[in-house]
Amino acid sequence: MDALVASRITKRYTNHLALDQINLTIPQQTIFGLLGPNGAGKTTFIRIINQIINADEGQISIFGERLQQKHIGSIGYLPEERGLYKKLKVGDQLIYLAQLKGLSRKEATEKSKTWIRKFQITDWWYKKVEDLSKGMAQKVQFISTVMHEPRLIILDEPFSGFDPVNAQLITQEILELKQKGCTIIFSTHRMETVEDLCDDIALIHKSKVILEGSKKKIKNTFRTNTYTVEHKGPLNSTAVFELVSQRNLEDTFYRSVIKMKQDLNPNQLIRELTEITEVHSFIEQVPSMSEIFISLVKGESHE
Repeated sequence: MDALVASRITKRYTNHLALDQINLTIPQQTIFGLLGPNGAGKTTFIRIINQIINADEGQISIFGERLQQKHIGSIGYLPEERGLYKKLKVGDQLIYLAQLKGLSRKEATEKSKTWIRKFQITDWWYKKVEDLSKGMAQKVQFISTVMHEPRLIILDEPFSGFDPVNAQLITQEILELKQKGCTIIFSTHRMETVEDLCDDIALIHKSKVILEGSKKKIKNTFRTNTYTVEHKGPLNSTAVFELVSQRNLEDTFYRSVIKMKQDLNPNQLIRELTEITEVHSFIEQVPSMSEIFISLVKGESHE
């Protein structure tokens, strides 16, 4: 069973088509990267999942059921624009937000204190939110998003305001939540985070999905059979590979970029190289998610 299936989701505003026939499948117990430039339609899609706004056309199913109001309690949502009450104390805030998700006051108190201890911030319990730094408030909001144990968690730029230490802490929590069975939709502009965390991705551009699938499969699709080789003595193009560039490192050592001309596997290419040079390093140039993102959004190659 998939965690979420969106079929033909369309949303129009007065002079703007925000989403145009969006079809997405999010596998269960995965971290799913929802990517796209500003204004692409990501936030609109997230708001439809959270039933903040309604789609004009199409349907969303969540864990095999058509999305309904009862599913609000099974979704945790961390918006990019934070929504804590500044005058409330942290403890009161967490208890209140947990109760909104269907927990009793006793359950809300117990779970709030468990997470406060886990994050080693028990001394924040009686502090007002307005007295917290941006990063501290972000921790509180993250706790409020996950402490009711939602099956589907939506994180919109979750690392905003965090230093590297706290970003690593939240990363570990996200991975633990996945291990416990949660599905996480992850919306971010930080491509290095996508590389580290996401299993599957969808790229939305100009209200349409232009790329979707497993991260591994997508990167394989964009492979160019290009390799960086460090070797002894200069190289020239052969019948097997084309020499793209070459630089002398020191003495007789060179770094070359080569591209296979034929449909070979890397072992065959290495055998070809070892017959004509002394190979010290051999690395495939696999495109990063950032490079793929830029090539599609700037290149408009999907149109």
